[in-house]
Amino acid sequence: MSYRRSRRELFRIMTLSAAGWLVPGWVARAAALLATKPLTEGPFYPRMLPLDDDNDLTQVKGVNGVAKGIVLDLTGRVVDAEGRPLAGTQVEIWQCNAFGRYHHPDDHSSAPLDPGFQGHGKTVTDADGRYRFRTIKPVPYPGRTPHIHFRLASREAGALTTQMFVAGEAGNERDGIFRQMQNDRTHQPAVVALTPAEKGSGAELRGEFQIVLPA
Repeated sequence: MSYRRSRRELFRIMTLSAAGWLVPGWVARAAALLATKPLTEGPFYPRMLPLDDDNDLTQVKGVNGVAKGIVLDLTGRVVDAEGRPLAGTQVEIWQCNAFGRYHHPDDHSSAPLDPGFQGHGKTVTDADGRYRFRTIKPVPYPGRTPHIHFRLASREAGALTTQMFVAGEAGNERDGIFRQMQNDRTHQPAVVALTPAEKGSGAELRGEFQIVLPA
């Protein structure tokens, strides 16, 4: 390996570390990152996507008011196993509303619907692999701890369906899917810590969910 190339490799590893993708020790090439754990799509992926289907789930075009619940700014980055950003990746999310009910005909819960909550959103990652959603803090519904469903499709790295969990939730350890994820040491766990959002942002909480698509 030439001196120039080795310096490039070192710079890339230092950049990954600074971004939170810590690489233990020196390696000739950056160590492969663990892929985010694939998890079930569940029964409530929308049969028909909403007409207003953008990356802000807290407002629905033509509906007065905003979604019930705690507003969450959810951001992240999609990369491949070597830490390279995956631009142009389509990212979809869906979740239940603040009352614990999905916008889906098969959800027969007695909990009310929320016409101000979009329920599903989508966006495309930028040149740095970054995405952003404005949604609500996920809440539990019968049998499940709070979570947000994700589905990604990348031209370069294929597809992934997973679920994002919230760190510290009381129901996590009782949730079978959460335990399945925690017991798998071959994948990156999909657990995100939520912290107070910046004042003036219009959100109450923020979270960062980094997603590694499999090689």
